[in-house]
Amino acid sequence: MRVFVTGAEGFVGRTMVRTLLAGGHEVRGGIRPGGPLDVPGLSAEERAAVLPVPLELLDTASVESALAWRPEAVVHLAAVASGADARRDAGAAWAVNASGTARVADILGRQREGGEGDPVLLVVSTGEVYGGGVDRPRREDDPLRPCSPYAASKVGAEVAALEVWRRTGLRVVVARPFPHTGAGQGARFVAPAFAARLRTARRSGATSVPTGNLDPVRDFLHVQDVVHAYLALLERGAPGEAYNVARGEGIALHELFQRLAAHVGVTVTPAVDATLVRTADIGHLVGDASKLRAATGWRPVIDLDRTLREVADAEAD
Repeated sequence: MRVFVTGAEGFVGRTMVRTLLAGGHEVRGGIRPGGPLDVPGLSAEERAAVLPVPLELLDTASVESALAWRPEAVVHLAAVASGADARRDAGAAWAVNASGTARVADILGRQREGGEGDPVLLVVSTGEVYGGGVDRPRREDDPLRPCSPYAASKVGAEVAALEVWRRTGLRVVVARPFPHTGAGQGARFVAPAFAARLRTARRSGATSVPTGNLDPVRDFLHVQDVVHAYLALLERGAPGEAYNVARGEGIALHELFQRLAAHVGVTVTPAVDATLVRTADIGHLVGDASKLRAATGWRPVIDLDRTLREVADAEAD
């Protein structure tokens, strides 16, 4: 299958590219212009097998050029993916996440209407679209009540893509992943951020580590399990449907911190830093992936302890 991956240089994107190549797929990777036109972390053989393509989601001509390859599937990962970045510039998050997705979907929809193929578009959203207020695993039929610019812009992306599905018949499938991590994830995200601070404390001999609010409960997956869920949805997801990608088990951030500290090998006290506390944070965010399992048979295979050990042992890039 010919698969185009947007955001191929990102944490999930490069794992997606490697997994697709291992499965024998033909892959092109959309790379944000301005940096190296390259998918990092690949072997020489993998680099030779994947074609990096410049892709600017804010430029229609750039998206049209990138998708002129007529891929059979598009995994749309490119986004403002950090909640902190989205809060700093909500307009930019909406421009990239919602308008950028609308541009990708519309161009693929026009290709379909013109008889130029019947691609499937996997829109990667987030479990944060459900917002707060419910202390149980979220289901796909729960109302969408985003409480951050990032989550709101992802609701916009879903709405934009599904409009194209209704209008053109483009096979749009929405994935709503819950938090995921692994070696190489940047320190803007909670698990590698904790691990980096804990490693610093071990080197310096510090007895406390700054954190945000540690009360929230989250549902963590390994990035490889998430990528395998995306592959399953490309093959067996129903157009027009959304699917949670989740373990279905919550862990409070204070426990996550302590487990990472044990893996790093340091005994410290977490110290809440007001500058790290998020306003309108979601208290309980755990997903019910029954719909995904029923449709594809997917289940996570990498347990949380192995995931956290990998994060603790890695130097985030």
